[in-house]
Amino acid sequence: MKPASITANPWSDTIVALSTPPGAGALAVVRLSGPEAVAIAQALFSKKNLASQPGHTLHYGTLRDPATGQIIDEGVLALYRGPRSYTREDVVEISGHGSDFIVRQLLAALLRQGARLAEAGEFTKRAFLNGALDLAQAEAVADLIAADSALSHQVALNQLRGGFSDELRGLRAQLVQFAALLELELDFGEEDVEFADRTGLARLLAEVQGVVLGLLRSFELGNVIKNGITTVIAGRPNAGKSTLLNALLREERAIVSAIPGTTRDFIEDEVSIDGLRFRFVDTAGLRDNPADEVEAIGVRRTRERIGQAALLLYLFDLTELTPAEVQADIAELTAALPKLPVLAVGNKRDLASPAALAEFQALHIDNKPLQFVSAAQRVGLDELQAALLTQVRGAGLAGTGSATIVTNVRHARALEVAAQHLAAVRQGLDVGRGTELLAADLRHALGALGEITGEISSDDLLTSIFTQFCIGK
Repeated sequence: MKPASITANPWSDTIVALSTPPGAGALAVVRLSGPEAVAIAQALFSKKNLASQPGHTLHYGTLRDPATGQIIDEGVLALYRGPRSYTREDVVEISGHGSDFIVRQLLAALLRQGARLAEAGEFTKRAFLNGALDLAQAEAVADLIAADSALSHQVALNQLRGGFSDELRGLRAQLVQFAALLELELDFGEEDVEFADRTGLARLLAEVQGVVLGLLRSFELGNVIKNGITTVIAGRPNAGKSTLLNALLREERAIVSAIPGTTRDFIEDEVSIDGLRFRFVDTAGLRDNPADEVEAIGVRRTRERIGQAALLLYLFDLTELTPAEVQADIAELTAALPKLPVLAVGNKRDLASPAALAEFQALHIDNKPLQFVSAAQRVGLDELQAALLTQVRGAGLAGTGSATIVTNVRHARALEVAAQHLAAVRQGLDVGRGTELLAADLRHALGALGEITGEISSDDLLTSIFTQFCIGK
């Protein structure tokens, strides 16, 4: 293990990559970073002396292949001088026309001048190793690029701005003071002295442990924000599950038929509702005696998907079932999943009798009233979406604007380790455990917190993180 922050630039080479998505488009941006970025770009951009230009400037001109003298493109070159750049190195970004052929020619010419193709995430890795970002902020860059809802964007942006990192650094700074005093006690072990106030340490540990456990609890919420709320639509055949999926997606995504058992496997798609991403899963109709082996496999997969869901949307036909049958179906589906939230939805309300509606209106499932829709006519969808939002926000999504929320599995695991060792230190204080054991557990807790921001990291960890980035970032 080694500290990640460094004072000198360790890179002797210059990297290059396409930073816009591949394929034809209006623009393509090719990015260079490293000590020779300006000189390499100068070889193609010969009409102006880039070495004499200040950073944060734009330059328009013709790009030529030095080997042949042929014009590759006309474009704009953005010049950033280190350390005032994304990587804290000299950075050049060339914006040209978005042709695959032009990009290939441009990259080939830059490589011949001495640049090297960047590895996945290498620009951000250099930003981290050069001290522009800590590791948690670097990971937030990837989350920000992948954000596809208002809330996931908001959480990633908060982390990129250092909200999570600042909170962790504050916790570590307080613990480091006591850790130093404990280590000092070890140096004077034969003299039986105590430099660290045990009462103050216990009070601080309780406070820090409370914050760490709060961050850990936020991970369940953060995982939902990052990956979407998996909502399984389940029910008996012909309840209208595929019709409801199509209505929610506002497109004909699933085949709809009056023949029972049309959906043999699950169909999955996403929709954003008021900034929250819902991953709806249409499943095979549930019945005790499937018509054939294929339908039986579909029913088994439906039950498997229910076990993986964050929310079960149980759909039933108001004209076919009684309240008692609905309750029995839901009880059977959730028997092994007592904590799975359930939203019961009655379909075909336009065909239901007033008496049937009155009976179901008096029914509550999972302490919530039922929702009523006519999926084919797309009636009642606004009320259903409002109920979905209420269900999720009731689980803790309300008021997350500036709150620190953990969305990364690696961070959650590190917090778990930190919490375990903090608990061990507190227990050690209670039973009068020796200074050496207290100091060891406190070191482990500090190490776990440091791994999140990269104050302590390994080459394998960095490789694992940054290879998940796109090449040009």
